Amino acid sequence: MRFTVTGEQRKNAFLRTVIYLFLAYIFVHWFSNGAMYFNDMGLTYDSVVHYYLGNPDEFQQPRSYEGMLEVAHFHLFAMGILVLTLVHLMLFAPLSDRAKQLGIWLPFLFAIGNEGAGWLVRFVAPEFAWLKIATFLGLELSLLWVMGVTVWSMVTQRRGGYRVQPSSN
Repeated sequence: MRFTVTGEQRKNAFLRTVIYLFLAYIFVHWFSNGAMYFNDMGLTYDSVVHYYLGNPDEFQQPRSYEGMLEVAHFHLFAMGILVLTLVHLMLFAPLSDRAKQLGIWLPFLFAIGNEGAGWLVRFVAPEFAWLKIATFLGLELSLLWVMGVTVWSMVTQRRGGYRVQPSSN
């Protein structure tokens, strides 16, 4: 990542190509994530509750513990790596420290919240459906923002904004 620290990525066509292809790939992932969500449920309380708790009128069974555990096992790892990589690229954008703090914390919090909210709906209380909706929207918007900032930092002529923060020790 030396190139992104020094701003040399603008001179290195191979590195720019890799970053742009990664971002395009992740945009397709972002889009498919939304499509999968809306295939299963919507932005309404009832659709989320029915997805997790089942719907006897449609002969839909509640989500099983084992099924949710399998999904969580994969999602927690994959989303962790995805967010880590995107946020890492965003760190080199010429942004304020406050914007970078938001760019770091929000995607991680929304990703964990989005995964946890389904468990809360299923095993604690259906009212957590509102949390599921909010964290899904927050995750999608924060990932889109981080991707957009990364693209913006690649096309602008401003030097990268990476700087070493003093340690709090």
